[in-house]
Amino acid sequence: MDHIKFETRTPRDRWIEAGLEALASGGPDAVRVEALAKRLGVSKGGFYGFFADRDALLTAMVDTWERESTDEVINRVEKEGGSPKTRIARAGVQTFSSDRLLPIDLAIRDWARRDPVIADRLRRVDNRRMGLLREMIGTFCDDPDEVEARSVLAFCLLIGEHFLAADHGDRSRAQVLRRAGDLILNRHPGQTPA
Repeated sequence: MDHIKFETRTPRDRWIEAGLEALASGGPDAVRVEALAKRLGVSKGGFYGFFADRDALLTAMVDTWERESTDEVINRVEKEGGSPKTRIARAGVQTFSSDRLLPIDLAIRDWARRDPVIADRLRRVDNRRMGLLREMIGTFCDDPDEVEARSVLAFCLLIGEHFLAADHGDRSRAQVLRRAGDLILNRHPGQTPA
């Protein structure tokens, strides 16, 4: 009896992941079905079993980024516990220092400058992130104006430091960022988050 050979399709998540990698390295124009199929080592026919078209893939990619960079980060931070200052630091590290989420986040920010739909999604994600910052900073600061200012400074520090090319004299970037975090989070220099 001859063995019947069944072709297995490339899982949907692999298409999304390949799309996110292409987005992170080359922006939305780099997300092309044929190029993704080549990267995955498959034919592009399987793509259409999961996605109606490229736009459907792009939407799924942004959905995945939003879920991973908000829901999953917030759930992990809450599960691991700690003081509000510790949770703020952990959320920042998980989102903006990761080899996975950071390049995607930066690519989405660039894309949002040219696409109002993506700009709306980015605004929604940033509003959730700012909400977490306000909530956590509000536990040790009771002036609403100061809570908002510290939240904006923390968020701008996390995003902006990836674009800053300045030197810091005899201090390392890590030292300067740590001190900036101390100021925003009202920690004494060198104090580890509780």
